[in-house]
Amino acid sequence: MEAVAKLRNVPTSPRKMRLVADLVRGKKVTQALGLLRFEANIGAEKIEKLLLSALANWQQHNEEERIEDANLYISEIFVDEGRQLKRLRPAPQGRGHRIRKRSNHVTLKIDTKVEKLKKDTTEHAKQVGTTEKPKADAKS
Repeated sequence: MEAVAKLRNVPTSPRKMRLVADLVRGKKVTQALGLLRFEANIGAEKIEKLLLSALANWQQHNEEERIEDANLYISEIFVDEGRQLKRLRPAPQGRGHRIRKRSNHVTLKIDTKVEKLKKDTTEHAKQVGTTEKPKADAKS
């Protein structure tokens, strides 16, 4: 079962936050927490806190399971643009330059990874009874 956590109106640019989000996308939760703890980027601290919130949400929905046994991973993380605060900075000769103070929204989903049993494809095809048809020559 998946758990979702959202972080809204973070006062950093989405481009900077996406660098950190790309770093942990698809990783196991324990590995992602280790990466985020020692990442120098300012967004890593906020995403680490968001990941801990998603873990708490997952634990709330799955009280009978242990986090260590669940094999959790980050199934989806994305960063959207938030609102922009538009400010004016004085410029020479009476002009003004526009400054856009950007913000972003981060959405993080964690889920349990289920190990799939791998079967030999030829044995599976024999059990089903399918065979491949011979391909016709392109020249004739």
